[in-house]
Amino acid sequence: MAAKTALITGGTSGIGKATAELLHSRGYRVMVTGLGDLENAGLPADVTAVEANIGSLTDIDQALDQARRHLGSLDLLYLNAGLPRPGLSIESTDEATYDALFNINVKGNFFALQKALPLLNEGASVVLTVGAAEGLGAAMTAAKAALLPLVRSLAIELAPRRIRVNAVSPGMVNTPAYSKMGISPDTVASWGEGIPLGRVGAPRDVAEAVAFLASDAASYITGDNLLVSGGVGVHARAM
Repeated sequence: MAAKTALITGGTSGIGKATAELLHSRGYRVMVTGLGDLENAGLPADVTAVEANIGSLTDIDQALDQARRHLGSLDLLYLNAGLPRPGLSIESTDEATYDALFNINVKGNFFALQKALPLLNEGASVVLTVGAAEGLGAAMTAAKAALLPLVRSLAIELAPRRIRVNAVSPGMVNTPAYSKMGISPDTVASWGEGIPLGRVGAPRDVAEAVAFLASDAASYITGDNLLVSGGVGVHARAM
């Protein structure tokens, strides 16, 4: 059987990179998009990395052209790229930031999927990273919340092609983003005290959820949102 193929946006660090590594270890042919020094991202040698900003339709077109050449078609499209602005208060949100959040997190994902449709095999899986809403701030919450109705609508629209569309919502996950913000590893680890399972998540935790949604084991799941939060969402609903 031919190896399955996957395109992961935002796949050069954190959750995207962990997913690329996991799928590669399971025999997928993988391509990722990202920004910055892609050559030193530390990905497996045969994972193709392409520079692309999901907020640019031109970049999306170029990335999908590369995917067509390197992979031929797609069994998984994992739309993980996004613009993080957690904790941004309504008072400190200006118009440019608000527009950027929706341009990348909503518009970018929408058109990336639209333009990828010709590459998606019948029975393919599409997964979007949404994220748990707690503590994101008003503008970030609004941008992320817009993705869930989109997932449900697309699941219905693409069902005749047996293309499944789902979301994965990570809770607190320890990614390189925290160190870039100057937050120490000890501080991040301490946040686990407020999580029912007693620890902050690892990128691999979310990668496993994405791999499940992409697999035949999830062949009857579409239009759903898988929360990977260590029980934070359950705890909030129980209060």
